[in-house]
Amino acid sequence: QVQLVESGGGLVQAGGSLGLSCVVSGRSSSYAMGWFRQGPGKERDFVAAISWTGGATSYTDSVKGRFTVSRDNAKNMVYLQMDNLKPEDTAVYYCAAEEVVLARHNIVLQTNREYHYWGQGTQVTVSE
Repeated sequence: QVQLVESGGGLVQAGGSLGLSCVVSGRSSSYAMGWFRQGPGKERDFVAAISWTGGATSYTDSVKGRFTVSRDNAKNMVYLQMDNLKPEDTAVYYCAAEEVVLARHNIVLQTNREYHYWGQGTQVTVSE
């Protein structure tokens, strides 16, 4: 069993910054990681992803240049640094993990259906 727990959400003014963290516990393996978000009345959308090696990353267009995904495999942690936040970034942010074999250690996964494990989410609210 694999558990993911996000932290670091909160309320911030537009233009501000927040850092999200996600800790992975349970079965030790190699995991590609992703961040998704779901705004009020919206579907859960891709935000960012990082490969197991950390050598590959991907971002949705709306956050490029503002968000940075990173990881520390020694600590079983993945991070999402969010700068220059906008009201439209308001959402519940979810961390996701998918086990990957050696041949896929440097790939990124960008769709919901590719991830097997999910955290409970953390609320990010950006005020005007």
